[in-house]
Amino acid sequence: MTFVVKEVLDLDSFFAVTAPGLEPFTAQELRGLDLEPATVSGGVLFKGDLTALYRANLHLRTASRILARLGNFFYATTFPELQERLARLPWERFLTARQPVSIHVTCHKSKLNHSDAVARSVSAALEERLGGASPILKAGEEGDQPPQLVVVRLAEDKCTVSVDSSGTLLHKRGYRQAVAKAPLRETLAAALLMASGWDLASPLLDPFCGSGTIPIEAALMAIGIPPGINRRFAFMDWPGYDKTLWQTIHAPSSTVHGQSPVILASDRDAGAIKMAQANAERAGISDTIEFKCQAISSITPPAGQGWVVTNPPYGLRLSQGKDLRNLYAQFGNVLREKCPGWNLAVLCSDPALLGQMQVKLDTSLALVNGGIRVRLGRGVVR
Repeated sequence: MTFVVKEVLDLDSFFAVTAPGLEPFTAQELRGLDLEPATVSGGVLFKGDLTALYRANLHLRTASRILARLGNFFYATTFPELQERLARLPWERFLTARQPVSIHVTCHKSKLNHSDAVARSVSAALEERLGGASPILKAGEEGDQPPQLVVVRLAEDKCTVSVDSSGTLLHKRGYRQAVAKAPLRETLAAALLMASGWDLASPLLDPFCGSGTIPIEAALMAIGIPPGINRRFAFMDWPGYDKTLWQTIHAPSSTVHGQSPVILASDRDAGAIKMAQANAERAGISDTIEFKCQAISSITPPAGQGWVVTNPPYGLRLSQGKDLRNLYAQFGNVLREKCPGWNLAVLCSDPALLGQMQVKLDTSLALVNGGIRVRLGRGVVR
């Protein structure tokens, strides 16, 4: 059976998947791309054409991946019904016959609650629609070149089918090959900077920089370098991929102005600083960040006011927590002495540790870092 690949309609539906708590920041980014977001748990819905899809993948700093909805949702309560309706979907817009795929299925409060059986229905529908069996792989999401991901969600018998347009997760910008202990994902680092209210022009200081994710993301944001500038995406393998359109969108933008504010990054771990410098070099912004190996007591912020955005250590064992109380108390003392009036955003899993700083902080923003529930404390150093 042969099908003609249709042009993507103006009102295709997409879903930007986010880590918990990052939905508002992804919505803010989509509005900056002149797209209308609708925030839901776990991500942000938006509509658009190929241009919107390409731009979202290229520019979103806080999203994990962009899913393209494969038509409208439908209801199914039996496996024959499910396969028949799956086979009606326009798979040929996103897949070719015998292309390797990875199928991720979730079932919630549905008569069809066996995820493996649902995946087999998807495989059969692909073969029927495309005229050839697609190898089903179980490649990890962190792979360098994963197979085309198909996402199927059954909730209360309503089936929603999506294909992933991103490929490797969007936090993998390509620059961070060296990481220190407890690395911060690039998407979360970008969200911290957005949540801090940093104006992209004032001095920025990270005295616990680790492998440099926060200062590097700050430099990329300030200069206007898109986070996806040096990577490839799953949509590049779609039958309807428009290479000319992508090259136009990917071309250097007027927002890349080549200037960066003062960005200071330090850590007492010499190995971490070496990693951070190597990562900044790969990101192409090593000359915009001043890295130093030093304790927090040695920081020398520039005159005037700025922002401190950082992710200090927060141990989970009691012995670690006991040691860290002194660190946080010292951090607060140093901030009051050297950064009075500066804006502060500090990520931590333990409110008691933040209390040791004796800085009034708003801790209402809840996030997840490496599977750990954390809070972002925001305030002004007094």
